[in-house]
Amino acid sequence: MTARTGAQYKAGLADSRSVWLGNEKVDILKHPILAGSIDGMAGYFDWQHRFADDCLVEDPDTGGTMNASLIQPRNAEDLARRHRAFERLTQYSWGMLGRTPDYVNVTLAGFTARSDVFGATGGERLKKFYREVVDGDLSMTHTIIQPAIDKSIPDTHGINGELAARVVRRTSNGVVVRGAKVLATLGPFADELFVYPAGPLPPNTPAEYALCFSIPMATKGLHTLCRDHAGLPGSRRDHPFSSRFDEQDAYMIFDDVEVPYERLFIDCDLDTYNGLRRAGWAANVFQQTSIRAAVKLEFAYDLCLRMAQVTNTETKPDVSIALGEIWAYAQLTRAATKAAEAGAHDHGNGAFFLDDRPLRAIRSMMPQWMIRVNEIIKSLGSHNLLATPSLALFDNPEIGPLLEQFMPGARGVSARDRAEVFRTAWDFAGSALGGRVELYERFYLASQQKNFTRDHEQTVRETAGAGFGRFNEFLKELGG
Repeated sequence: MTARTGAQYKAGLADSRSVWLGNEKVDILKHPILAGSIDGMAGYFDWQHRFADDCLVEDPDTGGTMNASLIQPRNAEDLARRHRAFERLTQYSWGMLGRTPDYVNVTLAGFTARSDVFGATGGERLKKFYREVVDGDLSMTHTIIQPAIDKSIPDTHGINGELAARVVRRTSNGVVVRGAKVLATLGPFADELFVYPAGPLPPNTPAEYALCFSIPMATKGLHTLCRDHAGLPGSRRDHPFSSRFDEQDAYMIFDDVEVPYERLFIDCDLDTYNGLRRAGWAANVFQQTSIRAAVKLEFAYDLCLRMAQVTNTETKPDVSIALGEIWAYAQLTRAATKAAEAGAHDHGNGAFFLDDRPLRAIRSMMPQWMIRVNEIIKSLGSHNLLATPSLALFDNPEIGPLLEQFMPGARGVSARDRAEVFRTAWDFAGSALGGRVELYERFYLASQQKNFTRDHEQTVRETAGAGFGRFNEFLKELGG
């Protein structure tokens, strides 16, 4: 199969997966509240064909087409080709979809490029699975976090260890996994659930927790528990994001799920599990995440500029400052991406990944920036965000003319155009989906505090405690 269309994607969802929403088990293809999100994800697959020159490349093994996010980068040209695809793919939702299929595609392609770190058996299984994903153009979600409820103890100890997914027995076909994992964004709408390390396991963790595997979403014993859906019915013009882009988030329960050996890439190997993230994961996947962030920030700048124009506040000092602030965040993200790509190098086994340091800094700052952008949108929009009629109401012969008369924008902007601007802003930052996305951005690649700590610790580790070495250099120059 070549790269799928939206219709082919939908057809792949017709299976026996166990998805729970509200108080019932649902058929995702028949539940009306999920229809907009499924259509929205199908639109992503159609988008890759609409912009095939940017999004699709030739599969080097079969000559068919595949999404460019599945490239195993071996040189700067591969990274440039991926960059173009990420740019176009994120424009489908302007960054509001945080876990489009290209995100996990990049992770899998990077792991496959570094298959050497999985060992001979795990590496061969991984390469075979990679071919399944390419051949089927499969949509993957991931779940990598332990569901720790007692934050005073390690994630795999005590009650936390009883909840976390682990091997409980073996069969002739594979391992049986019991427990839970979070957070499977896109979970109910994916084809595959990819489980891999979020980082090293806590000290003294038993080996049965050290797993990396992928299984179909319809696997027996796998249950997908959805949060309340934030998608809204109605026209795309009224709800441009929430009518299509609630990608859902799910808590995954493994009720004695059998994982076949051929889908088991790390089999209770603590050393491989704990070392996997150090084999270039960030240097590979952060190209996609930083481009998504830049595109979203640029969209937010344009949105805020349009709000300022509609209210004729563009030249007010506080508004100009706010617009310049968002512009700066976007430019810093672009600059960090460019620096990381310029510093790309072989990370082992021929895998050509970025210099991850600039993008790790962006990862640490992005939660703060995204929250601040939403604050600016709400401040600039103020009461206008709460006083926007449905766009369809303008076609009503009784009230439509009154809306045009009493709800226009400044500088000759029509009432309908004004309403469209502020409805978009509300859906971006203030709706149920906007609130969900803001929370998601806080922890998109772990919390800001955790990332600051990790960046410091990694710098100390890489420099043997010398940091940048500037202080010692200063003392040496003093002499004496």
